[in-house]
Amino acid sequence: MKHNEFNTDVREEYLPYGRQWIDDADIEEVIKVLKSDYLTTGPAVARFEKAVSEYVGAKYAVAFSSGTASLHGACFAAGIGEGDEVITSPMTFAASANCVLYVGGKPVFADIDKVTYNIDPSQVEKAITEKTKAIIPVHFTGQPADMDKLHKIAEKHNLIVIEDAAHALGATYKGEKIGSLSDMTMFSFHPVKHITSGEGGIITTNDKEYYEKMLQFRSHGITRDPEKLIDNHGPWYYEMQFLGFNYRMTDIQAALGESQLKKIDTFIDRRKKYVAMYNHSFSNLEEIEIPFQNENGASSWHLYIIRLISEKLSVSRKEIFEELVNNNIGVNVHYIPVHLLPYYSKLGYHKGICPQSEKLYEEIITLPLFSAMTEKDIEDVITSVNNVINKYRK
Repeated sequence: MKHNEFNTDVREEYLPYGRQWIDDADIEEVIKVLKSDYLTTGPAVARFEKAVSEYVGAKYAVAFSSGTASLHGACFAAGIGEGDEVITSPMTFAASANCVLYVGGKPVFADIDKVTYNIDPSQVEKAITEKTKAIIPVHFTGQPADMDKLHKIAEKHNLIVIEDAAHALGATYKGEKIGSLSDMTMFSFHPVKHITSGEGGIITTNDKEYYEKMLQFRSHGITRDPEKLIDNHGPWYYEMQFLGFNYRMTDIQAALGESQLKKIDTFIDRRKKYVAMYNHSFSNLEEIEIPFQNENGASSWHLYIIRLISEKLSVSRKEIFEELVNNNIGVNVHYIPVHLLPYYSKLGYHKGICPQSEKLYEEIITLPLFSAMTEKDIEDVITSVNNVINKYRK
């Protein structure tokens, strides 16, 4: 057992920052597919799409092999192309910007609000040019962005809004679920997310044209729809009408995802309970800033991020991070601002363009938060954080 002078009850087992929760019901649904005639391009995908669209209140949903593929499909459907600019947040995973590059566009980074950590609408407005085609707001950590202001900006400048809601399945904005508010919304089903399909993602939309474009895009640009065919040689005939990709979700993944979705409210309730435990324990620590609580939206709490007040601590974020890891607490940092990544530096992006994001990156640590945790796990995290803060308090 590891130990230090402040805590002799350090966890013996490593606690990751996120992990899936798979039960027997999930396994049974996957086995049903494995025993069926269709492992892919079968009925399970359509059922999952219907379940997600109904859950968020959207007319349509298109499942993809990953969240990144989903964003790529949305950018294609939106008609983003060479020379177009798309505004997004730098405080996100690289996929939020990479999807714009995939279709030949240019990501433009608008800085975050220093309180909410979400994209700042005033910075979005400043970044708009004649070339701006769309906005990709990110609901960072599951906290909804200010969609009213963003929609007003989009309407004023005739822009498409594609929400990156990889963190926000089950979140609400002014009483409405994220997923039905904008032109398109992406959800991710990676194992650390609220529900998982192994890998996978989905786009929800109320626009039939976007829906049909994405269906074709995820399958090589091929269609068998008689109404869309340029020619028709017979019932076997299909056409590749544009360059699409093989981004299909399998029925195996969809069966797991649909089974997981049935438990989404339970999963989120557990996350909220654990967040309340964290907030109660950390709210009186002057060395820590706990997450913002949005009055206009209910976070789905994908991540729990603490911000360290560096002037009140005697060591760096790195040393605190490493000590927590040594205590078997699997902390992380979300995220390195996208514009600081080496590839983006090669494209001409540089430090200083988003100072709020850059400052936040230097001060945050992500604590473990997932529905399969126990109260004992949460207590272990709280104990370790308190011990480390006490040790390095000025």
